[in-house]
Amino acid sequence: MHSDPITSDPTTFDPQYPADMVPVTIPSGGARLFGVIYRPQGAGPHPTLLLLHGFPGNERNFDLAQYFRRAGWNAVVFHYRGAWGSEGDFTFQHVLEDTAAVVAWLRGDTARAEYRVDTARLVVVGHSMGGWAALMTAAADPSLDTVASIAGWNIGMDVSMVADGDVPREVLLPFFAESADRLRGTTGAALLDEGLAYGGDWNLINYARVLAGRRLLLIAGERDDGTPPPIHHTPLVYALEKAGAEQLTHQLIDSDHSFNDRRIALARTVLDWLGAV
Repeated sequence: MHSDPITSDPTTFDPQYPADMVPVTIPSGGARLFGVIYRPQGAGPHPTLLLLHGFPGNERNFDLAQYFRRAGWNAVVFHYRGAWGSEGDFTFQHVLEDTAAVVAWLRGDTARAEYRVDTARLVVVGHSMGGWAALMTAAADPSLDTVASIAGWNIGMDVSMVADGDVPREVLLPFFAESADRLRGTTGAALLDEGLAYGGDWNLINYARVLAGRRLLLIAGERDDGTPPPIHHTPLVYALEKAGAEQLTHQLIDSDHSFNDRRIALARTVLDWLGAV
Protein backbone atom coordinates (compact mmCIF):
# COMPACT_ATOMS: atom_id res chain seq x y z
CA MET A 1 0.00 0.00 0.00
CA HIS A 2 2.86 2.38 0.84
CA SER A 3 6.50 2.27 1.87
CA ASP A 4 6.32 4.19 5.15
CA PRO A 5 3.04 5.08 6.89
CA ILE A 6 4.73 7.97 8.69
CA THR A 7 6.01 9.73 5.59
CA SER A 8 4.05 8.28 2.66
CA ASP A 9 0.42 8.26 1.56
CA PRO A 10 -1.06 5.08 0.04
CA THR A 11 -0.04 4.57 -3.58
CA THR A 12 -3.32 2.88 -4.54
CA PHE A 13 -6.98 3.78 -4.11
CA ASP A 14 -9.87 1.43 -3.35
CA PRO A 15 -13.06 3.16 -4.59
CA GLN A 16 -15.32 0.56 -2.96
CA TYR A 17 -13.64 0.68 0.45
CA PRO A 18 -11.76 4.00 0.69
CA ALA A 19 -10.00 5.24 3.77
CA ASP A 20 -12.37 7.28 5.89
CA MET A 21 -13.20 8.62 9.34
CA VAL A 22 -16.49 7.50 10.89
CA PRO A 23 -18.12 8.97 14.02
CA VAL A 24 -19.30 6.34 16.49
CA THR A 25 -21.47 6.37 19.61
CA ILE A 26 -20.80 3.65 22.17
CA PRO A 27 -22.96 3.01 25.26
CA SER A 28 -21.42 2.75 28.71
CA GLY A 29 -23.12 2.97 32.09
CA GLY A 30 -26.28 4.44 30.62
CA ALA A 31 -24.37 7.23 28.86
CA ARG A 32 -23.27 7.76 25.28
CA LEU A 33 -19.54 7.89 24.59
CA PHE A 34 -18.59 9.80 21.45
CA GLY A 35 -15.64 8.90 19.29
CA VAL A 36 -14.32 8.27 15.81
CA ILE A 37 -12.84 5.37 13.88
CA TYR A 38 -10.13 6.08 11.32
CA ARG A 39 -10.53 3.23 8.83
CA PRO A 40 -7.90 2.23 6.29
CA GLN A 41 -8.92 1.42 2.77
CA GLY A 42 -9.75 -2.15 1.85
CA ALA A 43 -12.57 -4.55 2.65
CA GLY A 44 -10.84 -5.81 5.77
CA PRO A 45 -11.47 -6.91 8.38
CA HIS A 46 -8.65 -4.78 9.75
CA PRO A 47 -6.64 -5.11 12.96
CA THR A 48 -7.82 -2.43 15.33
CA LEU A 49 -6.04 -0.15 17.75
CA LEU A 50 -7.90 1.59 20.56
CA LEU A 51 -6.13 4.82 21.46
CA LEU A 52 -6.91 6.07 24.99
CA HIS A 53 -6.33 9.72 25.88
CA GLY A 54 -5.16 11.08 29.21
CA PHE A 55 -6.44 13.35 31.96
CA PRO A 56 -8.23 15.44 30.84
CA GLY A 57 -7.09 14.67 27.30
CA ASN A 58 -5.62 17.88 25.93
CA GLU A 59 -3.37 15.68 23.78
CA ARG A 60 -5.52 13.08 22.05
CA ASN A 61 -2.88 11.80 19.62
CA PHE A 62 -4.90 12.12 16.44
CA ASP A 63 -1.65 12.29 14.50
CA LEU A 64 -0.82 8.79 15.74
CA ALA A 65 -4.26 7.60 14.66
CA GLN A 66 -3.48 8.80 11.13
CA TYR A 67 -0.17 6.92 11.09
CA PHE A 68 -1.81 3.74 12.36
CA ARG A 69 -4.50 3.97 9.69
CA ARG A 70 -1.91 4.32 6.94
CA ALA A 71 -0.23 1.21 8.36
CA GLY A 72 -3.47 -0.71 7.79
CA TRP A 73 -5.05 -0.47 11.22
CA ASN A 74 -8.41 0.81 12.33
CA ALA A 75 -7.63 3.53 14.88
CA VAL A 76 -10.32 4.30 17.44
CA VAL A 77 -10.37 7.41 19.63
CA PHE A 78 -13.23 7.99 22.08
CA HIS A 79 -13.96 10.20 25.07
CA TYR A 80 -14.78 8.91 28.54
CA ARG A 81 -17.94 9.87 30.36
CA GLY A 82 -17.88 13.56 31.23
CA ALA A 83 -14.96 14.30 28.88
CA TRP A 84 -15.06 16.33 25.67
CA GLY A 85 -18.80 16.08 25.13
CA SER A 86 -19.51 12.48 26.10
CA GLU A 87 -22.49 12.10 28.39
CA GLY A 88 -22.34 11.40 32.12
CA ASP A 89 -19.94 12.42 34.86
CA PHE A 90 -16.22 11.89 34.90
CA THR A 91 -14.61 9.63 37.49
CA PHE A 92 -11.53 7.43 37.28
CA GLN A 93 -13.73 4.39 37.89
CA HIS A 94 -15.83 5.44 34.92
CA VAL A 95 -12.64 5.63 32.84
CA LEU A 96 -12.02 1.96 33.59
CA GLU A 97 -15.63 1.00 32.97
CA ASP A 98 -15.78 2.99 29.73
CA THR A 99 -12.58 1.45 28.43
CA ALA A 100 -13.90 -2.05 29.13
CA ALA A 101 -17.19 -1.15 27.44
CA VAL A 102 -15.44 0.07 24.30
CA VAL A 103 -13.25 -3.04 24.18
CA ALA A 104 -16.39 -5.21 24.42
CA TRP A 105 -18.09 -3.12 21.70
CA LEU A 106 -15.10 -3.50 19.38
CA ARG A 107 -15.34 -7.27 19.79
CA GLY A 108 -19.04 -7.32 18.95
CA ASP A 109 -21.09 -7.93 15.83
CA THR A 110 -21.69 -4.25 15.07
CA ALA A 111 -17.98 -3.43 14.96
CA ARG A 112 -17.29 -6.45 12.79
CA ALA A 113 -20.13 -5.91 10.33
CA GLU A 114 -20.27 -2.11 10.09
CA TYR A 115 -16.72 -0.98 10.78
CA ARG A 116 -14.59 -3.78 9.32
CA VAL A 117 -13.02 -4.61 12.68
CA ASP A 118 -11.00 -7.82 13.01
CA THR A 119 -12.33 -8.69 16.44
CA ALA A 120 -9.51 -11.17 17.03
CA ARG A 121 -6.78 -8.53 16.60
CA LEU A 122 -7.30 -5.75 19.10
CA VAL A 123 -4.51 -3.67 20.63
CA VAL A 124 -4.98 -1.00 23.31
CA VAL A 125 -2.56 1.93 23.46
CA GLY A 126 -2.97 4.60 26.13
CA HIS A 127 -1.30 7.92 26.86
CA SER A 128 -0.76 9.14 30.44
CA MET A 129 -3.96 8.23 32.34
CA GLY A 130 -4.87 6.25 29.23
CA GLY A 131 -1.76 4.14 29.74
CA TRP A 132 -2.92 3.37 33.27
CA ALA A 133 -6.40 2.53 31.96
CA ALA A 134 -4.98 0.29 29.23
CA LEU A 135 -2.90 -1.74 31.68
CA MET A 136 -5.65 -1.87 34.32
CA THR A 137 -8.12 -3.07 31.68
CA ALA A 138 -5.70 -5.76 30.52
CA ALA A 139 -5.16 -6.89 34.10
CA ALA A 140 -8.91 -7.43 34.43
CA ASP A 141 -9.33 -9.01 30.97
CA PRO A 142 -7.07 -12.02 30.31
CA SER A 143 -8.02 -12.03 26.61
CA LEU A 144 -6.53 -8.56 26.10
CA ASP A 145 -2.97 -9.60 25.45
CA THR A 146 -1.34 -6.69 23.58
CA VAL A 147 -1.12 -3.33 25.34
CA ALA A 148 1.04 -0.20 25.22
CA SER A 149 1.45 2.65 27.69
CA ILE A 150 2.90 6.00 26.62
CA ALA A 151 4.08 8.29 29.43
CA GLY A 152 1.87 6.21 31.69
CA TRP A 153 0.44 7.78 34.83
CA ASN A 154 0.32 5.24 37.64
CA ILE A 155 -2.50 6.86 39.61
CA GLY A 156 -2.16 4.39 42.45
CA MET A 157 1.49 5.30 42.90
CA ASP A 158 0.74 9.02 43.13
CA VAL A 159 -2.05 8.65 45.67
CA SER A 160 -0.05 6.16 47.72
CA MET A 161 2.58 8.85 48.29
CA VAL A 162 -0.16 11.10 49.66
CA ALA A 163 -1.65 8.33 51.78
CA ASP A 164 1.77 7.47 53.21
CA GLY A 165 2.49 11.10 54.04
CA ASP A 166 5.44 11.36 51.63
CA VAL A 167 3.69 14.03 49.54
CA PRO A 168 1.25 16.55 51.08
CA ARG A 169 -2.27 16.48 49.68
CA GLU A 170 -1.91 20.18 48.83
CA VAL A 171 0.90 19.38 46.40
CA LEU A 172 -1.21 17.12 44.17
CA LEU A 173 -4.55 18.87 44.52
CA PRO A 174 -3.85 21.75 42.06
CA PHE A 175 -3.03 19.26 39.31
CA PHE A 176 -6.28 17.37 39.87
CA ALA A 177 -8.25 20.62 40.09
CA GLU A 178 -6.83 22.12 36.88
CA SER A 179 -7.79 19.06 34.85
CA ALA A 180 -11.18 18.67 36.56
CA ASP A 181 -12.14 22.13 35.28
CA ARG A 182 -12.31 20.61 31.80
CA LEU A 183 -14.48 17.68 32.87
CA ARG A 184 -18.14 17.33 33.77
CA GLY A 185 -19.57 16.43 37.17
CA THR A 186 -16.44 16.40 39.29
CA THR A 187 -13.85 18.44 41.16
CA GLY A 188 -10.16 18.06 41.81
CA ALA A 189 -10.83 17.23 45.46
CA ALA A 190 -13.39 14.56 44.52
CA LEU A 191 -10.99 12.91 42.10
CA LEU A 192 -8.12 12.92 44.56
CA ASP A 193 -10.40 11.46 47.22
CA GLU A 194 -11.50 8.78 44.76
CA GLY A 195 -7.90 7.83 44.12
CA LEU A 196 -7.16 7.68 47.83
CA ALA A 197 -10.22 5.50 48.41
CA TYR A 198 -9.05 2.91 45.88
CA GLY A 199 -5.41 3.15 46.93
CA GLY A 200 -3.38 0.06 46.12
CA ASP A 201 -6.14 -1.34 43.93
CA TRP A 202 -5.10 1.25 41.35
CA ASN A 203 -1.33 0.81 41.68
CA LEU A 204 -0.05 -0.93 38.55
CA ILE A 205 2.87 -2.40 40.46
CA ASN A 206 0.40 -4.73 42.16
CA TYR A 207 -0.61 -6.20 38.79
CA ALA A 208 2.88 -6.97 37.50
CA ARG A 209 2.46 -10.72 37.90
CA VAL A 210 -0.93 -10.66 36.14
CA LEU A 211 0.47 -8.61 33.25
CA ALA A 212 3.79 -10.43 32.91
CA GLY A 213 2.50 -12.82 30.26
CA ARG A 214 1.20 -10.13 27.90
CA ARG A 215 2.86 -8.35 24.98
CA LEU A 216 3.63 -4.96 26.49
CA LEU A 217 5.21 -1.71 25.36
CA LEU A 218 6.10 0.96 27.91
CA ILE A 219 7.40 4.30 26.63
CA ALA A 220 8.45 7.24 28.79
CA GLY A 221 9.81 10.70 28.14
CA GLU A 222 13.12 11.42 29.82
CA ARG A 223 12.11 15.07 30.37
CA ASP A 224 8.58 14.27 31.53
CA ASP A 225 7.84 16.27 34.68
CA GLY A 226 4.16 15.26 34.68
CA THR A 227 4.73 11.54 35.14
CA PRO A 228 8.45 11.37 35.97
CA PRO A 229 9.98 8.07 34.81
CA PRO A 230 11.67 7.34 38.18
CA ILE A 231 8.19 7.23 39.75
CA HIS A 232 5.84 6.03 37.03
CA HIS A 233 7.94 4.09 34.49
CA THR A 234 11.08 2.55 35.95
CA PRO A 235 9.46 0.88 38.99
CA LEU A 236 6.83 -0.72 36.78
CA VAL A 237 9.44 -1.96 34.31
CA TYR A 238 11.40 -3.43 37.22
CA ALA A 239 8.32 -5.10 38.70
CA LEU A 240 7.34 -6.63 35.35
CA GLU A 241 10.85 -7.92 34.71
CA LYS A 242 10.97 -9.36 38.22
CA ALA A 243 7.64 -11.08 37.52
CA GLY A 244 9.15 -12.73 34.43
CA ALA A 245 7.71 -10.58 31.64
CA GLU A 246 9.34 -11.98 28.50
CA GLN A 247 7.34 -9.96 25.96
CA LEU A 248 8.04 -6.56 27.49
CA THR A 249 9.50 -3.77 25.38
CA HIS A 250 10.40 -0.54 27.15
CA GLN A 251 12.04 2.63 25.93
CA LEU A 252 12.95 6.10 27.12
CA ILE A 253 12.69 8.89 24.53
CA ASP A 254 14.37 12.25 25.05
CA SER A 255 11.19 14.30 25.26
CA ASP A 256 8.45 15.62 27.55
CA HIS A 257 5.10 14.24 28.66
CA SER A 258 3.37 14.81 25.31
CA PHE A 259 6.47 14.11 23.19
CA ASN A 260 5.97 17.53 21.64
CA ASP A 261 9.35 17.52 19.93
CA ARG A 262 9.54 13.77 19.22
CA ARG A 263 6.21 12.87 17.61
CA ILE A 264 7.87 11.02 14.73
CA ALA A 265 10.14 9.09 17.10
CA LEU A 266 7.11 8.18 19.21
CA ALA A 267 5.14 7.01 16.20
CA ARG A 268 8.07 5.03 14.88
CA THR A 269 8.54 3.27 18.21
CA VAL A 270 4.90 2.21 18.42
CA LEU A 271 4.66 1.19 14.76
CA ASP A 272 7.84 -0.89 14.97
CA TRP A 273 6.38 -2.65 18.00
CA LEU A 274 3.06 -3.23 16.24
CA GLY A 275 4.91 -4.80 13.35
CA ALA A 276 6.39 -7.34 15.70
CA VAL A 277 3.17 -8.37 17.48
